[in-house]
Formats: sequence, structure tokens, C-alpha cells
Amino acid sequence: MFYGEHEHTVDDKSRLTLPAKYRHALAGGVVLAKGIDRNIDVYPRASWDATMARIVELDSLSREAREMKRHVFAGAAVTELDGQGRVLLPPHLAEHAGIDREVVVAGVHDHIEIWDRAAWAGQLKAIEGSVGDAAERVADRRG
Repeated sequence: MFYGEHEHTVDDKSRLTLPAKYRHALAGGVVLAKGIDRNIDVYPRASWDATMARIVELDSLSREAREMKRHVFAGAAVTELDGQGRVLLPPHLAEHAGIDREVVVAGVHDHIEIWDRAAWAGQLKAIEGSVGDAAERVADRRG
């Protein structure tokens, strides 16, 4: 399980050192993909297929399903951490997320999100006042 937020810097070779506490779970390789919220999603390779099962099952005859599949799968990159726990951020994913140097690596239960540091601050500010309402709507769906 991934949790917490960590401030990091992308080096001159577009490599990002991931937090040490995450590395064991990522030892089998990772999949980097465009996040829906203009971030980069990082999934352990072993759980990528299971995590994406809901998207895979969408009916490709639907325009929305095709768009979702394109967004998630077309730009995805399979890679591994190097010996220092770094991952190379592909240029198209860094551009998608607006990432230059200063980032936040956030653990989000089953995956990690990489955010431009300023964008992350904006995201937190935007959800501060609405997280209670969102919790109630999600709770209603389970019941």
C-alpha cells in the first residue's frame, strides 16, 4: 500500500528518485501512465493489469470508452527502477503533467502519483472544501 507525500527533484537526465519506502513494492518493474488529473500515475508492474481491468472491459464501440483507453494505454511506459531507486520520466508524460524539476510523489493506496509541486498544492487546495461531500457521495454508492 502506498501513502504519504514526498517532495523530490527531477535530475538533469529526467530521472526521479522514488521514496525508499516504496521501492520494494516496485522491484518487479513499473508502468507509468498519464493520470486523469494531469499527473503521472505509477503502478507496480505486477498489479497493472488487475488495476486496469475496469478500463479494459469498457465497450470499445463507445466513443468515451475509446477515448479513455487511448488516454490510459497509448502513452503508458513499462520500465524498471535503476540501482539508486530512480525512474526515467518519459518526455511525453512529463509534458502531460507539466513537470519540470520540483515534484511531489504521493502515495494513493494502490499506486503512486507524480505531480508538479505547484499543481499538487493547487489540487490540495481545490479538494479541501469538498472532500466531505465527496465522501458522502461515495458512501451512498456502497450502500
